[in-house]
Amino acid sequence: MKLLFVCTHNACRSVLGEVIARTLGEGRLETASAGSAPRGVVHPLTLKYLAKHGYSNEWLTSQSWDELSEFEPDAVITVCDSAAGEACPVWMGKTIKVHWGLPDPSKGHSSEEDETKAFAHVISVFEKRIRALLEKDFEQMDADQLKTELQQLGELF
Repeated sequence: MKLLFVCTHNACRSVLGEVIARTLGEGRLETASAGSAPRGVVHPLTLKYLAKHGYSNEWLTSQSWDELSEFEPDAVITVCDSAAGEACPVWMGKTIKVHWGLPDPSKGHSSEEDETKAFAHVISVFEKRIRALLEKDFEQMDADQLKTELQQLGELF
């Protein structure tokens, strides 16, 4: 299954989702991430905490969803509130769209300890949701079943 994680700037949460799902999906999931107004670079803290949690941070980019028109995702997962309300490009057509809202771990910390906790929380939520998805036989689900399953996962953890 192909998953596209979307966040407005494609610098933190969507990149975390892409990497975690690709790693845990081990061939069952093909992933990408993009944004409607990408920063052009992945946030340095995203790279730091991916590495700290044992995930590869090589070859990551911050890109526009327009650059992924050939990706053809089975589902688009928005991870920030502003992206959830944006109109997706026409090429996404009838692709399943769900929202997995998560706080931005790269903002508003008074200490490195708070920053570490914020990233650990978001990474943990992604890991739990992806592991729960992988327990399902999603390859056999129709679009409505898959959408329901993904929406329910977005409400967990």
